[in-house]
Order: sequence, then structure tokens, then C-alpha cells
Amino acid sequence: MPTVHLLVFPGVQSLDVSGPLDVFAEANRFLLPQAHYRLRVIGAGDGALECSNGMLLTPHSHYSRTDEAADLLLVAGGPVLVKQAPDDALGAWLRRQAQAAKCYGSICNGAFLLARAGLLDGKRATTHWDDAAALQQQFPHIRLEPDRIWLRDGKLVTSAGVTAGIDLSLALLAEEAGAEVALNVAKRLVVFMQRSGGQSQFSPYLTPYAEEGSLVGRVQQYVLAHLGEKLTVGRLAALVAASPRNFARMFARDAQMTPAEFIERARVDAARAMLERSALPLKSIAIDCGFRDAGHLRRVFQKRLGTSAQQYRDSFSANPPAA
Repeated sequence: MPTVHLLVFPGVQSLDVSGPLDVFAEANRFLLPQAHYRLRVIGAGDGALECSNGMLLTPHSHYSRTDEAADLLLVAGGPVLVKQAPDDALGAWLRRQAQAAKCYGSICNGAFLLARAGLLDGKRATTHWDDAAALQQQFPHIRLEPDRIWLRDGKLVTSAGVTAGIDLSLALLAEEAGAEVALNVAKRLVVFMQRSGGQSQFSPYLTPYAEEGSLVGRVQQYVLAHLGEKLTVGRLAALVAASPRNFARMFARDAQMTPAEFIERARVDAARAMLERSALPLKSIAIDCGFRDAGHLRRVFQKRLGTSAQQYRDSFSANPPAA
């Protein structure tokens, strides 16, 4: 009877808890009587815990009274974790449990609890796109891959935000019980067995911006106002009275990317906005955003977001084109 332990705490995101648990609970419908996942919610707080949405959740036991090793140990996430102070006792428990478990990991920014326990040092990991920068800054030894929906590094598994815990759980279920069981569970939950693309398609912007009055900031604002035009290094360098070589060096130093990289990211962001808010054909969007043609837009979109422009429109458009 494989055991799944899921650690929760006051302020936990309820979907981080219910999503993964429902994957394994639904699997039991297909696996019985051959196998049966035993699901346990472990609390880092006494009594009923209030989730971030106000829902009350009563764990099966407190972590300090849980010595049983789990086959799978998962840590849920929640808005409170980013600035939460370290808990030495909880960290020690997580280290013992992770060592004993066949597999351990986190959902969303539950990665912060694993990181504070030293369980992510030198490991490949991911987390919610909105917390990735803070996680990397606080724990620079993590080999963070912020665009991944989920990933595995040995015994460690981590996932992106909220519903990505379902993606991770389905993948683990497929490894354990087979693809057919996982597919049946995905159908039952009305979710994709494997969604296309990475986290970038869900974040508001791919493009980081500098202060408006700085050299880089002035160039960035100009680029955004002239995306449909030909933007060369020489043209941008002339804006700040610098040679193309010096300008490219200064821009790369201050923006942490080349001018060409910034322009491409800005054009993708502009195209995303148009795909979300308009029913214009892809050819028109490509020209307005400075791509050579619709094919060029498709290739860059796939490279940057890991999904096609049409799939993006189907997923996020508020005004889908008429059939």
C-alpha cells in the first residue's frame, strides 16, 4: 500500500493540497484491489489549519508525531512561505523524511520549505514563476529552471504553481501505475495528461524592464513604441549618442541580455497581448509586432513559450475568432 504524505501549514494554498490528493484518490478507483494509495495530510500546526482562501483543513497528524516513512512526501505551497522564517524543527523532520522516502518534492512554492531544510542545494528544481526570482536570490545554490511545469532530479520532484501539482502527480502516477491508469485519472478530472509549453505562457511578461530614466530604460521605451519597425543596434545606439559596440556592451551589462534578445522578448509579449485581446489573423499580429511574417512569429513563439501561437490563443483569448 504506497503511502503519500502531504505537508500543510497555516496559509497553505488549498489547490496545492486537493489537486495532488485527488489524483491519487481517483487512481484508487482504477487500482483496487491490486493496490491502494494511502493518503495522509501532515500538519505543521495544531488542530484545523486555515488555508489562504479561508477554508479550514484538519490534518491527520502533526509532523512531530509522524515518524512513518512515506513512499512519496510532498510539501504544499502558499503565499506565506516566501517571507516565512526558518523552522529548525520542521527542517530536521523534512530531512529525515526525505532521506527515508522513495521520492520527495514540492508543489508550487513549497520549494521554499525544502530549500530551508537544505534539500535543494545543488539540485535542479522549479517553482511558481512569480516566486522563482525570490527563491533563486535566497538560495543561489539551487539549479533553478523557472519555466518548467515540473521536473525530477533523482528522488527530488518539484512543480510550478498551484494546478501544476496535478501535472506532477499524474506524471508520478504514470511512472508507478502505468500510463493507462494516469490517462484515465486525467480524463476523470477533466485535465490534460500533459499540457503543452512551459510556465512562461502564464506569466504576465517575459521581458524585464529597467528604470525609465536610465540609458537602458530609455532604449526599452523606444523599442516598445516602435516594435513594428526595423530596430538595429546602430539605430538604438544613436538614441543615446553611443557607438554601436559600446551601446551593445552597456545594454548587455545593465539589462542582462543583448538588445536583440530584449527586442525579441518584447515582440513576443506584444503578440501575446494581441492574441489575448483581439481576433486579428496571425499575419496581421506578426506585422504589427515586428516579425517578418506569420511563420517567423510561430517559430519564435514556440521557442520562447514552448507552445504554438494558436494553442496560446485557444487557451487565453478573451475574444476568440468566430468559427
